[in-house]
Amino acid sequence: MRRTPMDPELRASRAAEEKEKELTAWIPKTRLGKKVKAGEITSIEEIFKENTPVQEPEIIDILLNLEETVVDVKKTTRVVRAGRKFSFRVAVLVGNKNGVIGLGTAKDAEKWPAVKKAARKAKLNLVQIARSCGSWECTCSIQHSVPFRVSGKNAAARITLLPAPRGVGLVVGDNIKDVLRFAGVSDVWCKVTGATSTKLNFIRATIDALSKTTKMKASNAITKKMERR
Repeated sequence: MRRTPMDPELRASRAAEEKEKELTAWIPKTRLGKKVKAGEITSIEEIFKENTPVQEPEIIDILLNLEETVVDVKKTTRVVRAGRKFSFRVAVLVGNKNGVIGLGTAKDAEKWPAVKKAARKAKLNLVQIARSCGSWECTCSIQHSVPFRVSGKNAAARITLLPAPRGVGLVVGDNIKDVLRFAGVSDVWCKVTGATSTKLNFIRATIDALSKTTKMKASNAITKKMERR
């Protein structure tokens, strides 16, 4: 007997109910988790400001509503005495499309358990991103691009992101469009060098570049532009 596909809205509501039940039954083990569950910490910005490491993904589930997508799947082989042992290596990208993004990788003998593991790891590796209208060609006050030129690298992949005026879109490779969308960046130019054919390294290099928007010291003019809403 053929099963009828479940309605996407019904599936989403059931997933939300299951997630709420899990969070209600969650017993935090860390001091940060206890503060979040007690309501003493109500935003992710407080955690970023204190630079406190997050060790429980449930903390992120309470504070943020993240979207996730699988960005890379590879079947790996390991030779053991009994023969070849196959497993899946999965990379999952999470983000709230408002300045927070994370990437996690995991391995498992089955694909979907590996996806769940990678998603949990991604929530523990969140990065805060500063956005602004950094292009001299654009005078709007909307946070739609990177505030200034930033570069990132991973292995042999190198990428440079440059501010673009509103309406340009994402002038980047298809491999990293999801990274920028999940970060909340809608307009940007980029320049790439090195071995960008390795998708996972390319994604990591992009996240490295985006993370520098909060690490680099901005000038007074750029700071004022970043503070506009």
